[in-house]
Amino acid sequence: MTQQKTQPTVALSQTATKKRYRLTIQREIAVLLAMIVFNLLFTDHFWSLQTFNVNLTQVVTIVIVGIGMTLVVATGGIDLSVGASMAISGALAPMLFMNIDGPLGIVLAFTLPILAAAACGVFNGFLVTRLEVQPIVATLVLFIAGRGIAQVVTDGSLQAFNTPAFQWIALGKVAGVPFQILLMFALVALFAWIVRKTLFGKYLLVTGGNEQAAYLSGIPTARVKMIAYTVCAALAGLAGLISISVNSSSDANVIGLGSELDAIAAVAVGGTALTGGKAYIAGTLIGALIIQLLRYTLLAHGIPDAAALVMKAGIIIAAVYVQRRRA
Repeated sequence: MTQQKTQPTVALSQTATKKRYRLTIQREIAVLLAMIVFNLLFTDHFWSLQTFNVNLTQVVTIVIVGIGMTLVVATGGIDLSVGASMAISGALAPMLFMNIDGPLGIVLAFTLPILAAAACGVFNGFLVTRLEVQPIVATLVLFIAGRGIAQVVTDGSLQAFNTPAFQWIALGKVAGVPFQILLMFALVALFAWIVRKTLFGKYLLVTGGNEQAAYLSGIPTARVKMIAYTVCAALAGLAGLISISVNSSSDANVIGLGSELDAIAAVAVGGTALTGGKAYIAGTLIGALIIQLLRYTLLAHGIPDAAALVMKAGIIIAAVYVQRRRA
């Protein structure tokens, strides 16, 4: 009798979750479409392929970092060190392909920096899961020290380069479409599938929804959180490689600066609850596009970039307020 009652309850819960997901994405799309229509009517030269590519390429690193941030936030945590992970990755890569000739240098420049960034995630995960340090405090350690490590590695100097084989990740095109845009959409699709269709995705959401209940039911919550922090840092490392490729230089002082705030904003605007238990990867993409389009709109109409920062803060407050109202 108990089993017969439980099955309909679980089915109703899953149906309600899917409905909330659809409504959240629909709301975000509606806001994005409204902004697009506004720009089509009132912003000169908005409807052009160049404008389209510019806005998408400028949002790529935010989305990639935001994907990892969504996983961490879904566990009930936060990662303030993603900008530092970007800096470490971006500092290591030029040292490899500029000092090791041939394809080996390129391969190492793509792999070792991302692994180094992933190690930062392992460190964060260790502090959170083993030493039980609060996530905001644990990741604050690398937020401060990580960029210092990158500066020590590069001796604080700018590394300028012109290496097409490495920079193809950001400057290359496939059928006329920038590769970094295709990579962004591929990662969004991959992690959206992971969250919604895999066992890890289910564990992720249950851990963030009620960690104690998840642990008592046999879910390896510590391992789930460790994976989330590691993946988040690895994706930040990838974003760091794209960032230096676009700029044809690596400066540990500025790589990833403020990226953690942009990523958190994209996650919040995208509908993922900052209290954990939810993960809307597609929402993070749309949230990042909304923030980028807002910035573009303000600049196109002669409003200073500083105003965009104030508007971004207001959007985050509004997003958190809406989440609390829904709860």
